[in-house]
This record gives sequence, C-alpha cells and structure tokens, in this order.
Amino acid sequence: MESTALNGRMARWKILLFEFDMVYVNQKAIKRSAIADFLASRALEDYEPLNFDFPNEDLMYVATTEEDSHEGHPWKLNFDGASNAVGNGIGAVLASPNGNHYPFTSKLDFDCTNNMAEYKACIMGIHAAIEHKIKVLEVYGDSALVIYQLKGE
Repeated sequence: MESTALNGRMARWKILLFEFDMVYVNQKAIKRSAIADFLASRALEDYEPLNFDFPNEDLMYVATTEEDSHEGHPWKLNFDGASNAVGNGIGAVLASPNGNHYPFTSKLDFDCTNNMAEYKACIMGIHAAIEHKIKVLEVYGDSALVIYQLKGE
C-alpha cells in the first residue's frame, strides 16, 4: 500500500478503502514491538542473571578421603547413558554416605544404541566404586533392563 507503483488491484483497494480512517502497519513492526512490550510489562523486580561461573569445571578426579569411608553405610551410584545423532555420552555420580558427590562422565567414540550407552555408564560407575574401595553400593538408573540384569533377574 505504501509503494508508489501500485498494480491495478492494489490501486482499486486503496481507492475503496481511502474513505475509511484506516492505518496500515507493517506486520514485522507489530511483531517486534509486541514482544518487547510483553517482556517489558512482565519485568521481574528481583531478577538476577544466571551465574555461569563453574568453579570446578576443570575438575577431573576427586580422591576419596577418610571421612567418606563410613563402613557399612551404603554409597549411591546414579548412572545414565545417551545415544543420539549428535553423539554418545555416559555419566555416573557416586554419592558418599555423608553427601559428597563424585561425578564421572565420558564421551564414547563409537556408534552404539541407547541400551549400550546405559550399560557403559553403569560399568563406568561400578569401576569408579571399585577404585574408591566402596564395600556397600546402591545402584540407581533409568534403564529397567540394566537394573534388572544387575539384580540377576
């Protein structure tokens, strides 16, 4: 409608609509300002930006200490594996009886199914438990197949 060179149909519409008090606004302008207005109207008073400071991002290994060796008290192992188009990764976390957490992660450099990744994650966690000389271990995972096989069922 704002163009100086209108084709026949647009010129007719402009003439027909001229008698009405209408204002045409570009769709992109409405979209941009509507989103900004919406966000501005819902601003949080106590907003704090996310803290992306990870003090332990270079941590590769944590050795067990005497305070973590509670004889008879169970440690907990949580494991998970993932396989998708991007890649294959596994992770496990050992939790001591007094609440200390020891994470282990690895990226697999071979193609595998999700079940295979789950097995590898469980195995990695069990190896970590053996290295820490853990005697009592409770194992948790989201793969029923792996958990039932660990139980021998």
